Amino acid sequence: MAETMQQTVATMLSGIERYNPDNLPTLERYVEMQSKENTYDLEANLAVLKLYQFNPHSFNIDITCQILLKAFTNLPNTDFILCKCLLTGNQQCDFQLFWARIRTTPELTQKIAGFLDSIRKFVCHVVGITFQTIEISHLAQLLGVIDDSTLQVWIKKYGWKSDSDNLVFISNQDENIKTKNISEKIDFESVGHIMASCR
Repeated sequence: MAETMQQTVATMLSGIERYNPDNLPTLERYVEMQSKENTYDLEANLAVLKLYQFNPHSFNIDITCQILLKAFTNLPNTDFILCKCLLTGNQQCDFQLFWARIRTTPELTQKIAGFLDSIRKFVCHVVGITFQTIEISHLAQLLGVIDDSTLQVWIKKYGWKSDSDNLVFISNQDENIKTKNISEKIDFESVGHIMASCR
């Protein structure tokens, strides 16, 4: 069913039809289908948000939330920023605040299959490029105040090591530095005319 709907939506999004407000109900159903079936179509979701810009009387907060949450599942790609720019201009990253808000409105994320794990993958990505070591309690908070066994699963998944001092060894940044030799090949013909003009 998703493939049929995907083809229908792709046809709708071609040319001037992309901005036809009559397509909005179908596109909104497609967003709901993405949420239920754990699929993702950024182009269709951006089209919905653009139609909401042009037709503010049609704005649907539930569909918008689903679009933003689905964009979160595609982090670290910039999909969320693209979607949010169609709504407002500003954002910042605060994982502890994010998890606190998710706990107060769990009904938002329950509609999105795999949402929490997608966010945790992004958190691990950020931790991996930011820290060499991190306190195990801090890591648990960043991952949404998860229990110890779940935390150990994430630590193992990313190849991190926990020690007896309640620290998690992420990586040695010196090991991640990659050198690259750059050799330029300049032949005489390409610089000959420059040298001649310098006389």
